Amino acid sequence: MRTTIPLRRTLCALLAGIGMAAHADPLSYARYDQVRTTNLHLDLKADFGSKTLSGYAELTLNWLDKSARALVLDTRQLNIARVQVLQPNGRWSAASYMLDKPDPEKGQALRISLPTQPEKVRVYYRTAPTAPALQWMTPQQTMSGKRPFMFSQSETIDARSWAPVQDTPAVRFTYSARVDAPSGLRVVMSAENDPKATGAGGWKFKMPQPIPSYLLAIAIGEIEVRDLGPRTAVYAEPARIEAAAYELADTEKMVAAAEALYGPYRWGRYDMIVLPPSFPIGGMENPRMTFLTPTMIAGDRSLVDLIAHELAHSWSGNLVTNATWKHWWLNEGFTTYVTTRIVESIYGAEVAQMGLQLEQEELFISLKDIPTAKQALITRDPDGNPSQTYTDEGLAYPKGAWLLHTLEQRAGREVFDPFLRGWFDQHAFQSATTEQFVAYLRKNLLDKYPDVMTQNELEEWLHGAGVPGTAKRAVSPRLTALDAQRDQWLKGELTTATLDTKNWIAIEWMHFLNGIDGKATAAQLKELDHAFGLARSGNNEVAFRFQLASVKAGHDVREPLSAFLMKVGRKKFVVPLYTALFKSPTDREWALALYKQARPRYHPDTQANVDKVLNRK
Repeated sequence: MRTTIPLRRTLCALLAGIGMAAHADPLSYARYDQVRTTNLHLDLKADFGSKTLSGYAELTLNWLDKSARALVLDTRQLNIARVQVLQPNGRWSAASYMLDKPDPEKGQALRISLPTQPEKVRVYYRTAPTAPALQWMTPQQTMSGKRPFMFSQSETIDARSWAPVQDTPAVRFTYSARVDAPSGLRVVMSAENDPKATGAGGWKFKMPQPIPSYLLAIAIGEIEVRDLGPRTAVYAEPARIEAAAYELADTEKMVAAAEALYGPYRWGRYDMIVLPPSFPIGGMENPRMTFLTPTMIAGDRSLVDLIAHELAHSWSGNLVTNATWKHWWLNEGFTTYVTTRIVESIYGAEVAQMGLQLEQEELFISLKDIPTAKQALITRDPDGNPSQTYTDEGLAYPKGAWLLHTLEQRAGREVFDPFLRGWFDQHAFQSATTEQFVAYLRKNLLDKYPDVMTQNELEEWLHGAGVPGTAKRAVSPRLTALDAQRDQWLKGELTTATLDTKNWIAIEWMHFLNGIDGKATAAQLKELDHAFGLARSGNNEVAFRFQLASVKAGHDVREPLSAFLMKVGRKKFVVPLYTALFKSPTDREWALALYKQARPRYHPDTQANVDKVLNRK
């Protein structure tokens, strides 16, 4: 997942060794030490009028504890109609069940009492219109304005709001589905998708590889498909499909580059869907069908590192998964490192080096807003209150990647690349902990090459605040030259007309704008905008940074900013812009009126984040 917004909560189960403590995930009610789901089948009907999915979930079970006589599932806002169990004679019979009192963080435990240990259980249910995982969009919120649209976002613990499951990354299962949807709408899922399917008799899906529940995904709407290569394609709304296909043309090359580094792609196809603008994050690595924000479409393929990131999750995250969310850095830190390697393979070392420097610089910028106690990759805290936040999730991306870059730089790629591929190969389709990685690191790298990293330094990387002083910062000659220009421009020693920008790529503009944020005057920003049209840039990363700097400096960008905030729903952009606007005495009332108008267009998670900022003022 590509986002800089912290997750709802950090989980705090402490796992040790290669085994998992019984019932170790504090944000799941599931007793997966007793019984585990091995397969899930969903039979659902989508009703856009009531904004619900209804039908049943059939779970195939592996009973680990022969004395267990209960199945506990995670749910949130699900209306349970009945529960059935499969009898040895092949018939289904009713089972007794109860729902716990709702918890605002975890939802409700569905406790199913069983006289025996059945192979399969069916839960008949209906989702709530307010299910946190599902956004139901009116026709007016889509590009054509003709038909509605729905999509899911299950990570981290919202799968339970649209399916009763053991909602923890510690449990992996295969799944299949049959979904009825209104005529004229296509259904896609994080599974095998048939581009020639018509939906007659229901849209049918199968996911043969075992996945954790947070990778369950569904989208329904006016959707077309374009092939990009023999095993890659893009899905999108009809009015966006051609632009999406152009932007993502290098995807097949990226898959091949990743395979050359880390072994075969094990998920069959790598397809993507570009969702409506309200999708709250950059991308979600749902296997076989990555979900993407349309904000990555710049028209010049300058933001396709997002695709490299989501593709990288096919190894780090989807193939080897953090056992609980406390070990989040194993997903995102590894993926961020792999992203840089894929970008280097496709676009060259110079571009990769610039991207890495920008990534590290933005890490240091973020540290000023992160309490010291939350700057570790992972804490030593024992099991405790799951609602308590221990670490900053956004920091896991660049800091985790920096640890791996450090190991690579010191060991050399001829040693480190096989080491990292071995981690993926030996833990494929498994959930892993930091302790498991440390044990693997010692056995396969540090014991053989003790000069690479001391135990004390490793402890500092994992459990210390900030970034260790031993870390080597990436330095790009192109960005160093740009810095000199920028500093002269800020001082007035270099005019806007003489800025040498003709060969700048998006990374350079982002670096430049980061460097003038809070430093440039309103007059300077006005002149910059007049020369380069940055407030209306087709590159959303550039437009966002310029608009943010303008709000802080008092340069009036209300017209393009209003259009941007009415169109874009990505939290990474929306939340900082509203935060700056609400702080501005001259912009606050205007921003409140704009937010009132724009709020219905945003995803519920985006709404909650902006509401929180607003309520702090």
